[in-house]
Amino acid sequence: MDVVALFGPTGVGKTGVADALAALLREGGEDPVAISADALQVYRGLETLTGAGDSDALEHKLQSIVPVTKTFSAGEFADLAHAEIDGALAAGRRPIVVGGTGLYLRAALTELKLKPPPPPGLRERIEAALAERGVAALHAELAARAPERAAAIEPTDRSRVVRALELHEMGALGDYGDQLWTADTRVPTRLFGLVRERDDLYARIDARVDVMVAAGAAGEVRAADAAGASRTARAALGFQELLNGDVEAMKTRTRRYAKRQLTWMRKLAGVELVDLTGRDARDVAGDIAVTLANPT
Repeated sequence: MDVVALFGPTGVGKTGVADALAALLREGGEDPVAISADALQVYRGLETLTGAGDSDALEHKLQSIVPVTKTFSAGEFADLAHAEIDGALAAGRRPIVVGGTGLYLRAALTELKLKPPPPPGLRERIEAALAERGVAALHAELAARAPERAAAIEPTDRSRVVRALELHEMGALGDYGDQLWTADTRVPTRLFGLVRERDDLYARIDARVDVMVAAGAAGEVRAADAAGASRTARAALGFQELLNGDVEAMKTRTRRYAKRQLTWMRKLAGVELVDLTGRDARDVAGDIAVTLANPT
């Protein structure tokens, strides 16, 4: 039984397709289970902001499992995801890996080769510089040292700027992009990349942000901030923007992130692209189910 992986940018409609696909698989006698591959949906207390728990139609693993105060890594996630996938397969269940975080998708599906941890004091020195000079100044420093890497990171993304500067100083930044994917999955996997036309996707993102705000995402973020949210939790799209009361900035950042997700996804070896533009989730899921029934 192949693992199914559904990857796509934020707002594309991954949850709806996963739910519809699960319903079709159940009609065929299967017992599917979703496994989230999202760096922020792991956090308890950020469910509205990250979209965790949006589905009532399909069991989702690896959502809301980490305190918002805890720093969490792809390496920790990999161990949990491998256990969930292997356990589902052993029980005769079809794993549907659903996510929008590239590194976490790889962590779930492959043997992730992680970069070495920073030597003592390096992270602290960079974070002290961050506190003194600000994230924009550190991003500019990264751009001067490693322009290609800096171009792939939002100037406001504190966590990724710090990590990239760490890797640069450790001499380990050179092949970073190549480490984000490999076609050599741990178990047989069918990878479907979900896409939409840009205007359609961006309109959905803006509407999704409005729904999040109306559902109380700003209060959720303030509560997480007051509780001492970790550096990795604060990397969530919209966290800092909602703390600042700037919903339009959240929409802009989310659209830019979606564009980067699409660019990365189109380069994945073995990905089968599925366009959702003008189609409902069950129609798309039907095509995926037919593909699964006719392996290549």
